[in-house]
Amino acid sequence: MNDHKFSTLLQKTRGRISIIQCIYVVGFMDLFGVSMIIPLLSHHVKALGASPTVAGIVGSTYGILQLFSSTVVGSWSDVVGRRYSLLTCLLLSALGYGLLGMSSSITLFVLARIPVGLFKHSLSICRALLSDLVSESERPLVMGHFNAASSVGFILGPVVGGYLTEHEGGFYTSSFTCAAIFLINAGLVWMLPWSETLIQRNGTNSSNNTSRGCHDNNCNKSAPNGSHANSHHPPLAAETEPGSEAPVKRRGGFRWREVSLHQPAWRQLSSVGSKIHTVATSDMWDLFLVRLLMGIAIMLYYSNFSLAMEERFELKPKVTGYLISYSSTLGALGGFLVGPVTQLYGNDISALLLHSTVLTSSLIFLYAAAPSLWQVLLTSTFFALSTSIGRTCITDLELQRGGVQRSGTLIGAGQSVTAVGRVLAPLLSGLAQEFSPCGPPSLGVVLALVAVCVLLIRIPKWDSRGKTKIVKHEHSE
Repeated sequence: MNDHKFSTLLQKTRGRISIIQCIYVVGFMDLFGVSMIIPLLSHHVKALGASPTVAGIVGSTYGILQLFSSTVVGSWSDVVGRRYSLLTCLLLSALGYGLLGMSSSITLFVLARIPVGLFKHSLSICRALLSDLVSESERPLVMGHFNAASSVGFILGPVVGGYLTEHEGGFYTSSFTCAAIFLINAGLVWMLPWSETLIQRNGTNSSNNTSRGCHDNNCNKSAPNGSHANSHHPPLAAETEPGSEAPVKRRGGFRWREVSLHQPAWRQLSSVGSKIHTVATSDMWDLFLVRLLMGIAIMLYYSNFSLAMEERFELKPKVTGYLISYSSTLGALGGFLVGPVTQLYGNDISALLLHSTVLTSSLIFLYAAAPSLWQVLLTSTFFALSTSIGRTCITDLELQRGGVQRSGTLIGAGQSVTAVGRVLAPLLSGLAQEFSPCGPPSLGVVLALVAVCVLLIRIPKWDSRGKTKIVKHEHSE
C-alpha cells in the first residue's frame, strides 16, 4: 500500500514538474513570436498608407484594449480555470496574428489587432498557473525562471524577425510564423498532464494560510476544465453560502462558488465582477501604486535612451543597440538570481522589494548624472538585475496579500496598472525632454523615490497586520 501511495505521489509530482517546464517553453515561444512582429508594426502600417497621426492612433488601440481587458481575462481564468482560459487566449491571439498576416489595408490591420488586444494575456495566465502549482516559498524561484525564459524569447525574436523582413513579403511571413507559434503553444497546453497534478501549498501568509489545493479532476467538486479557483480549501476571508454568490467573512482570502466553463455566461460574468470588485476595494492600493510608479520610472529610463546616448556621448545608434541588447540579456539572466537572492533574504519579500527599489532609484540617478560612458555601462548592468528582481517581488507580494485563489485577477490587475504606465510614460517623457536629455530619467528618480517612501511607510503595516492575524488564528485554535 505504501509503495502504491509513493508511486502515485511520484507520478503527480512528475506531472506538476512537466507542466512547469512546459509553461517555461510556452513563455519563451510567446515572447519570441511577439517580438518578431513588434519592431515591424509601425513600418507596415505606414506602408499601408497611414499618416503618422493615424499610425499613432492605430498603435494605441492595442494598449487601450489591454488596459481594460487584462483584469477581466485574468479574473475569468480564476472562474473557468487556467486550462481553457489559456487555450482561448492562445487560439484567439493566433487568429489575430493570422489576420495580421493577411492585412492589406488599414481597416484589416485594425481588425487584426482587436483579438490580440483583448486576449493576448497568455503570459499573465501562465504566471497565475505557476502560482497554483508551487508553494509560496518556491514561487519567487519559479516566477524568476519563467521571466528569464520569456526574456530570452524577447531578445531572440527581433533577430529572426529582422532576418525574415529582408526577404520579399517578410512582414507577412513573420506574422504567419507568429500565428503558428501560438497554435503550437495551444497544442502544448492541451496535451499537458492536468489530471495527474495535485497542487500543494505549504507556504503561509497573511492572506492564505493553506497547505493543500487541487487542480482539474483532483477535487470532489472541481470543474472538469481545469478550474482551480474554487477548489482550494484554505481558511478563507469569505465563503459562499450554498445557493448564494455572496461571500461570508472569515479570515484569509476569498472563495467563490464554483463556476465552470459550461455555466451560463451571466453567472460567469457575475463571478468575474465579484472578484474584480473585491480586488478594487481591497487594501492593496500601496502595492499597485508602487507598481505604477516604478513602471513609469523604468519606462522613463529607457524612453529616450538612444537619443540621450547620442547627445551626451555622441554614441552611434549601432553601439547603443549593443548596449540595450547587453542590458536585456542581463535582465533575462537576472531571473535566475531571484531564487537565490530570496533565500538569502529568508523569503522576506517585503525587504527585498524595498532594497531593490532603493537600488533601482539610485541607479537611475547615477545614469542621469553619469559623466562617462563607462558609468552608464555600470549602471545598466545593475539596473537590469534590480528591475528583474523587483518585478518578481511585486508580483509575489500581490499574490501573498491578495490570495492565490485570486491570482488571475491580481496579476491581470497588475498588468492593467502597468498599461496605465505605458500610456503616461511617453507623455511625461516628452514633457521632460523639453528641459534636458536627462529630463526623463531625472523625473524617473523622483517617482522611484516616492515609491520608496510608500514602501517605508506601508511595510510596517503589512508586517503588523500579518502578525495580528497569526495571533488571532492561534487564539481561535
